Amino acid sequence: MIEIRIAERLASHNVCALSVRADADVPEVHFAAHPHGGAETLWFRFAVQVVVGRAGSVRLVLEHIGNMLGASDPGAIWPVISAGEGGWRRLPPGRPRLMPDGRMSALWDLDLSRGEHRVEIAFCYPYGPSDLNGLLADVGESVTADEIGVTQSGRPLPRLSTDYGSPGGEIDGVYLIARQHSGETPGSWVLDGLLRAASAAPSGPAIWAIPFAHMDGVVQGDYGKDGYPYDLNRAWGAPPMRHETLVIQRDICLWTHRFRPRLALDLHAPGACETDGVYAFLPQDAEDGGEEYRWAEALREAIGPPYAAEQFIRKACYPSRWPTPCFTSHMKRVMGVPALTLETPYGVAKGRVLTVEDYREIGARVHRVLGSC
Repeated sequence: MIEIRIAERLASHNVCALSVRADADVPEVHFAAHPHGGAETLWFRFAVQVVVGRAGSVRLVLEHIGNMLGASDPGAIWPVISAGEGGWRRLPPGRPRLMPDGRMSALWDLDLSRGEHRVEIAFCYPYGPSDLNGLLADVGESVTADEIGVTQSGRPLPRLSTDYGSPGGEIDGVYLIARQHSGETPGSWVLDGLLRAASAAPSGPAIWAIPFAHMDGVVQGDYGKDGYPYDLNRAWGAPPMRHETLVIQRDICLWTHRFRPRLALDLHAPGACETDGVYAFLPQDAEDGGEEYRWAEALREAIGPPYAAEQFIRKACYPSRWPTPCFTSHMKRVMGVPALTLETPYGVAKGRVLTVEDYREIGARVHRVLGSC
């Protein structure tokens, strides 16, 4: 006999259509990703408490995957779980369950032993304010955190820096931003690895970084892609369409007066099932052989096997729900700074199942480029 209870809400909690079917041959926990008011879904995170009366297993059933961004193949979805002291680990790829009308779910079986288990499930390795605090504790005084404003909901918005520069800009500077779409946690892990590398080798350019651009969404568990009232990465017009964007734009202006701007880098994750590897999006008006192409080529070489996609340099051609500029367009056209986006997959890169250490290694390889160009 197995009893399954829904556990308390978590930081970055996201789940809906949550139900327990304990009378099945293998008890099942059915769930779906919640849109949280946006047009797209992808991110999920929740916990269940499992009271096991005998050795057995519990089946996770992710519903409505056809409505999740890029989630076309259950076999390319590799969620993570945490059960006890072992930390987060990957589940195997999902197994398909085809319904009579043609819709599909994804299944995972959890083996359980006797006792009580609290199991957390998430789409990818979570990264929130507590993880950022862990990074800051590890790197010490080499990285400083400052609050540069507040979010749309009034939460503090931090910026990290390795140097404050000085008026007149006598040293090179790089500006980084992560989590414009709050569920895209690989971007945070890449930034984490990059800043750890910068702490170990502080001779490169000064770094200013926004670790949680959509801080409200990070805390609330939003996916954040095409969320209402405005996708943060489409709010970079003049005037900006979100308060966070206004705050970051003014911080960028301060940055340009205190450093010699070299590069702006936007850290994202792609669709749910993309497994090609890491790749870069360049602005649509980036010129062949121009600065963005040179940076992208350097990143492609440094990231290299086993992480970089064969088609590493790309230009986004998917439709947007908003006609307003994104971060890289603002940096290139308004601020005159070469800019590109780095997309790091959630689960697999070229057949390699990604771990936290892989994400950090990608970040360290990116840092080598920043220090050499």
